[in-house]
Amino acid sequence: MYPMGYPDMIKSIKFDNSFVRELPEDPETTNTRRQVLSSCYSRVNPTIVSSPKLVAYSREVAALLGFSKEFCESDYFIQVFAGNLMMPGMDTYATCYGGHQFGNWAGQLGDGRAINLGDIVNKQSKRWGLQLKGAGLTPYSRTADGLAVLRSSIREFLCSEAMFHLGIPTTRALSLILTGKMVERDMFYDGHPRLEPGAIVCRVASSFTRFGNFEIFTSRGEISVLKQLVDYTISKDFPHLGKPSPEVYIKWFEEICRTTADMIIHWMRVGFVHGVMNTDNMSILGLTIDYGPYGWLEDYNPAWTPNTTDAGTRRYCFGNQPQIAQWNLAKLATAIYPLIEKTKPLQAAVERFEHHYQSGWQTMMAKKLGLIAYDTGKDGSLIKELLEILSLAETDMTIFFRKLALLDIPGFMNNFEIQALTTPLMDAYYIPDQITSGYKKRIYGWLEGYIQRLNKDNLSMKKRRKKMDAVNPKYVLRNYLAQQSIDKAEQGDFSMIHELLEVMRRPYDEQPDKKIFAEKRPDWARSKPGCSMLSCSS
Repeated sequence: MYPMGYPDMIKSIKFDNSFVRELPEDPETTNTRRQVLSSCYSRVNPTIVSSPKLVAYSREVAALLGFSKEFCESDYFIQVFAGNLMMPGMDTYATCYGGHQFGNWAGQLGDGRAINLGDIVNKQSKRWGLQLKGAGLTPYSRTADGLAVLRSSIREFLCSEAMFHLGIPTTRALSLILTGKMVERDMFYDGHPRLEPGAIVCRVASSFTRFGNFEIFTSRGEISVLKQLVDYTISKDFPHLGKPSPEVYIKWFEEICRTTADMIIHWMRVGFVHGVMNTDNMSILGLTIDYGPYGWLEDYNPAWTPNTTDAGTRRYCFGNQPQIAQWNLAKLATAIYPLIEKTKPLQAAVERFEHHYQSGWQTMMAKKLGLIAYDTGKDGSLIKELLEILSLAETDMTIFFRKLALLDIPGFMNNFEIQALTTPLMDAYYIPDQITSGYKKRIYGWLEGYIQRLNKDNLSMKKRRKKMDAVNPKYVLRNYLAQQSIDKAEQGDFSMIHELLEVMRRPYDEQPDKKIFAEKRPDWARSKPGCSMLSCSS
């Protein structure tokens, strides 16, 4: 049944659900928690909710899908993306996957609270999968309830779109909808659960396939299913590689290694910390996926993790992200080995990840510093010294690099003039008493070397600042900002969600009337729940 006023637009939306059409289906149709064998997915319907209410939607994602503003603000839209109604052509299911969590094999995981609605093929012939997160129980829910709360849903909705506008590969977010149901969560796993508003995010990506989708079948010896999934993935998401074969499998894995490295380079560029880099949270398209206890590196501390569960080992801290990505790729290599039966090409691809990452990281850091190109002979020591200096005092990474572009460097400068250059940088420091005479001497020395390096490029200040501002954002979704929007939303005020969504659409622009969102983390946010470290509870 079509809603009044929208039949033509809705009829124009085309679904092509090849995943369920071409891959093995779970023969069991009851929605009960269980081990699902030799199947890529289980058919399941979203749980009906009583009083859905639209909080926000992304106009850019709506445009990708061919959805009009009127449609996105209609009751029909709300009912569909709350899981209460199906658009013609939708075919709902949850996928089976496993994963290594915190370095250990966890067995079957799967879409425990995510339900796929199907794939839209838009007018540009681009395929976009729709997925509801928090839409209810599936066979993969284990001991959980399949639901999500407003707190975590706001964070996922805002961060998905913020990352996209930062230029970082990511899944997208179409909508954020309240369900009208209260959900019990123990936010800190400390025995103090409370009821929180339930919510659903509609995630959008050309594929939600993870490393763990392949790992599960190899772990069970279900190699024929593994081959079906790999062949399907290559044909749909990597058609440029050619017809699936052992040689193409290697090329496919090599491409995954490259795109994963590119994604991590972007994370390191803006100071993003994912927080839960399990293999089931790694996309085969090199997309940032599953926004749980993430955070931005405000104090430049490579050992910082936003995840309370990871506080002891700091496995997924900022500085470890490249190595963890490579470790995860090695696990994917193990998973697809039965289709290739050659160790060397897989091992070589994993090793080349390090070279590709390092080369890309060097180029990225040169851009952050406003250099025309990375000088292999000299720039390594310049960058190394800067990163060591940043860790000596509590320094806001985002503000420091943004302010660095303001340095007016006419040519040769004496020591007094170099000291005066640090004035804009003072905004980046949290604790003035940490800026000791020893610290000043070291950063003055670095600035002297940096000035000499810039003078070799002979770029005008205007050109250098333009280059730096294009890669060093002024606005990132700091945890305390997200938490402020959550606090307001839980009181029924969604204004800050919309304001943050608008600000994060232009993270590299000055936006003078929004500069309050570019300020350092306030002192009160150091220990406030949700503003520093977070748990996986959602």
